Amino acid sequence: MSAIEKSGLVTTDIEILRLHYAETLRHWRRRFAANRDAIVALFDERFCRMFEFYLSGAELSFRREGQVVFQIQLVRDQAAVPQTRDYMVDAERTAARNLATA
Repeated sequence: MSAIEKSGLVTTDIEILRLHYAETLRHWRRRFAANRDAIVALFDERFCRMFEFYLSGAELSFRREGQVVFQIQLVRDQAAVPQTRDYMVDAERTAARNLATA
């Protein structure tokens, strides 16, 4: 945090992603598997095995080993974002509705 403060930026939100990020990795792993043949054609089999290992290992570290990701929102002007997270939830709901009707 001291490096952020020295930069002149203001921390306006910190979110700790735990099991949520494990779910993100699970979705990425499944999409990777569904497109594996195309990915092998772009890269190679070795790349695919390494990336599958990474995705599986990372997911397990979040599920079983207490791994977390800190997502920090930074601004130069603290009035640049609303005081609560409501705007994020509203935007996510709107995006979900738009996807459902597309």
